[in-house]
Amino acid sequence: MAGERLLTTIGFDADDTLWQNEQFFRLTEKRFAELLGDHAEPGHLSERLLEAEKRNLGVYGFGIKGFTLSMIETALEVTGGRVPGEVVSQILAAGREMLAHPVETLPHVQETLERLAPTHRIVLITKGDLFDQERKLAQSGLGDFFAAVEIVSDKQPETYQRIFASTGDGPQRAMMVGNSLKSDVVPAIAAGSWGVHVPHELTWVLEHVDAPVGEARFRQIGTLAELPALVEAIG
Repeated sequence: MAGERLLTTIGFDADDTLWQNEQFFRLTEKRFAELLGDHAEPGHLSERLLEAEKRNLGVYGFGIKGFTLSMIETALEVTGGRVPGEVVSQILAAGREMLAHPVETLPHVQETLERLAPTHRIVLITKGDLFDQERKLAQSGLGDFFAAVEIVSDKQPETYQRIFASTGDGPQRAMMVGNSLKSDVVPAIAAGSWGVHVPHELTWVLEHVDAPVGEARFRQIGTLAELPALVEAIG
């Protein structure tokens, strides 16, 4: 570890930054709409499902299990409590399939981590279900790159302050990299860190906020392949 480096610790988001995630939610939502096609139009059903997810975040948290329960709740709502048991069974089966789906790492992840791990502390900071995130990390084959793994219920400025203080040299000498402006970039910058946005073609609507273009520590790159050069430029 170079003692004179300005930047010593790099945090990475997991879902849709290191591996695919949102596309499986979209595919399952499409299947859900087909199951309830006799009771609601797809657009209306999506709106009701999103409202259920918003209500339930504080109860179930982020992840597939909460999504599955929100689908069941929505099915009960749009059918007036008369959803067939077979439909509920298929919703549960869809949730189990999501939890068992093989991990698909995104382009440039392996080589980027290989470039950065020898010179910086690499930390995984992800929110979601503990068991599911641990499963995905194990299946990804990326675990050895990380000096620490933090699976959190939410990402706020104090989250990054705590993690970068305990795993690195404080937030001022840290960078957070992710696809979500709301969760990965904006709160990391508020904590005093660099925030690097790597857009993904699919990002959950509840993760959408405006880019902090006026912030000195905000950067956006097209792919993770550009990250090592950015890290080197910062120093």
